[in-house]
Amino acid sequence: MGASQSVSEKSIHEFVVKDARGKEVSLNTFRGKVVLVVNVASKCGFADANYTQLTQLYSTYKDKGLEILAFPCNQFLKKEPGTSQEAQDFACTRYKAEYPIFEKIRVNGPETAPIYTYLKAQKSGILGSRIKWNFTKFLVDEEGHVIQRYSPTTEPLSIENDIKKALGVA
Repeated sequence: MGASQSVSEKSIHEFVVKDARGKEVSLNTFRGKVVLVVNVASKCGFADANYTQLTQLYSTYKDKGLEILAFPCNQFLKKEPGTSQEAQDFACTRYKAEYPIFEKIRVNGPETAPIYTYLKAQKSGILGSRIKWNFTKFLVDEEGHVIQRYSPTTEPLSIENDIKKALGVA
């Protein structure tokens, strides 16, 4: 597992990430929204179900305060081999994703993106803090704190009740 990085940030709103074109985006932009953070991969066997259901959830709840942040990752059997822009084009063209697709990142190891160092420190999974595969999901409240972590095999629609509860909708 290696040495753990110290995490001084108190919410995801303190991070700046890059979009698929390399432009910096402050996650403070999403303050006041419930956020689902997902590491995605277009060539993964979980891609079809996840992208389809993420698009459904976003369409249903974006006007109620849900935001989905997708981070392409090529760490698991090289299932996201293209560029960040290609990952965005795939999600937006094939699955009509309207939520942001960010720059490709690493979610494990010495080059872990700081946002993922924070997320993993807040909620561990079955294998400890390591992300075990593509489509691991983190549900984050309006204040930027992690509420729950979901495994790659947890389909997005199966967490709809948790999302509704976080949004305060019946």
